[in-house]
Amino acid sequence: GCPGVLAVLRLEATAPGECELTRLLQDKLQYEMRLQYMKHYFPIDYTVQVQYEEVLRPSNITRLRNGTVSEAALRYLWFHVSSQAVLRIREVLPEKHPSWKYTQELCQLFDALGEEYSKYRQTDVEAVVADLVKLVHSAGAESRSKAVRPKALLDNCLKVMRMLYGVPCELGIS
Repeated sequence: GCPGVLAVLRLEATAPGECELTRLLQDKLQYEMRLQYMKHYFPIDYTVQVQYEEVLRPSNITRLRNGTVSEAALRYLWFHVSSQAVLRIREVLPEKHPSWKYTQELCQLFDALGEEYSKYRQTDVEAVVADLVKLVHSAGAESRSKAVRPKALLDNCLKVMRMLYGVPCELGIS
């Protein structure tokens, strides 16, 4: 049989843990918090270097959806890109930085989500997504080629999260 196909079908529905965690993330990613921790506590116009693949916008999701990528695979992609974005921000923060604890809390939520997603195998998601995830994790520093503001990374994270989880997890879109 084709266990891969069954796995993907099972993954179309969100796990209860996913919804719980995305609600917690939505609380943590409220506008005021993003503004304070990712903008006010950083120098003016501060940016972090990321790879192109580490920027995931709603338009990217729309394009992949039109290319018939499953919702489960899109959530998997969002998880990898977003947790990577949080790590990128954390990389530049000393522990005494006022935003450090906040990014630490985001990291913990993503780690917990990672547990939910550890059930995925690369073969369970469409090749286009598996390839993007590989790129996110494989490239060395020399290929990072985009300067992005920390707040913009989290803005994308939240917007895409609402696109992907809003309906199945009934996130009240505020």
